[in-house]
Amino acid sequence: MAALIVAAVPGPGIFYVAARTLSGGKRAGFASTFGTALGGLVHVTGGALGVSALILASAELFTVLKFAGALYLVWLGIKTFREARDLAQQPIVATRTYHVFREGVLVEALNPKTAAFFLAFIPQFVDPASGYVALQFITLGLISVALNTLADVVVVMMAASARSGLTRNPNLLQRLRQGSGLFIAGLGISLAFARRPAR
Repeated sequence: MAALIVAAVPGPGIFYVAARTLSGGKRAGFASTFGTALGGLVHVTGGALGVSALILASAELFTVLKFAGALYLVWLGIKTFREARDLAQQPIVATRTYHVFREGVLVEALNPKTAAFFLAFIPQFVDPASGYVALQFITLGLISVALNTLADVVVVMMAASARSGLTRNPNLLQRLRQGSGLFIAGLGISLAFARRPAR
């Protein structure tokens, strides 16, 4: 129930997926959704193995990961904004879908705030007396990622429906794609100002 509530509350991940859907359509939205899901699993695994704790404990490692993620998001935003000038359908959809999927993985995997969330949230539900702590962490992390992905799928469907109504107005659709690019870049800028959680 706690993970369901967290998944239903709009956050940067949901806004990123919505922006990707509005910019590139339903296929791009689903690709980014499953990409961010895989990126979330990177943090679940890192948390279970103790890697995330090491990153959060080191100001230097946290800063490097934070700025790498921020720069990547800003670059994606600028790229999306520039691509908005060409509304023609890409000739090879599968390749584009793969690129969007890969971008989603990197966006989530390079976000230290996700690592901080899992380390703060999941241990509250782990029972050390039951043993297999790492396995418990991974299981609970998988549940959390699955619920987040389900919420993202709902957002993709809603954003795709809104986008389909705008396809008859190319100028408005172009502005929407440009706005999505600016929003993605804004997420990167906000990540750059994220602070390391207090120990």
